[in-house]
Amino acid sequence: MQTSPEMSEKKLSGRIAIVTGATSGIGRGIAQLFACQGAKVLLTGRDEARGQAAIEEIAGMGVPRDNLAFFSADLCDAAACQVIVAQAMQTFGALDILVNNAADTSRGDLENTSLELWDRLMAINLRAPFVLMQAALPHLKERGGSIVNIGSVNAYVGETKLLAYSATKGGLMTLTKNAAADLRRYRVRVNVINVGWTLTEGEDRVMRQDTGREDWLQAAEQTRPFGRLLLPADVARAALFFASDDSALVTGSALDLEQNPVGARNT
Repeated sequence: MQTSPEMSEKKLSGRIAIVTGATSGIGRGIAQLFACQGAKVLLTGRDEARGQAAIEEIAGMGVPRDNLAFFSADLCDAAACQVIVAQAMQTFGALDILVNNAADTSRGDLENTSLELWDRLMAINLRAPFVLMQAALPHLKERGGSIVNIGSVNAYVGETKLLAYSATKGGLMTLTKNAAADLRRYRVRVNVINVGWTLTEGEDRVMRQDTGREDWLQAAEQTRPFGRLLLPADVARAALFFASDDSALVTGSALDLEQNPVGARNT
């Protein structure tokens, strides 16, 4: 996130959130905005140093240090997903919001996706959100909470080089809608944001490798009708909508946060 979020209106005051994959990119942007909007946030990721750096950055924006915590976890481990929720309860005493953002975007098509890669992406991108939702539910039921799943427009068809990733995001969208229909009886809302092409540190690194070009971004932006790729801040604002009372009666929704390329037909 390149600019400091507006801090005058605190839409998440008194709320407690978990944001997975919060050490960089979209997750870091969401954690930052939520904290600046008054939430206490447990950030998760695999790298302790990057997690602490994210916390220091957010605290430097005027967020009380006590409102932030980091927990290192590998989402390939189902037990670790359960511990994340327990850690949030131990640290902050309650839970209102779960953001399932962490994902592995490793490439592979039908011919060269190994079983190991398939299983890894299924574990991180689909099983982990399920386990986290299941573990969080008893606490969310107490306060009427919100689950925000970060999906992808690849859920609908997907790029051939993102076979396993696309399959997991299709599953995440279905999981969202199924859980939303069930959990409305508890007034727990579940929504998904299907994110399009977003400029993150990871995407920049991958595109430089794939294209062999340092100026890949300039060429990419020329294909976007609004002249730029999405930024983590754009996704964070959408996540804030679903996490806050602005969407108090919205559940089971899939928001496609995407721009069709210039010249493409809408379908």
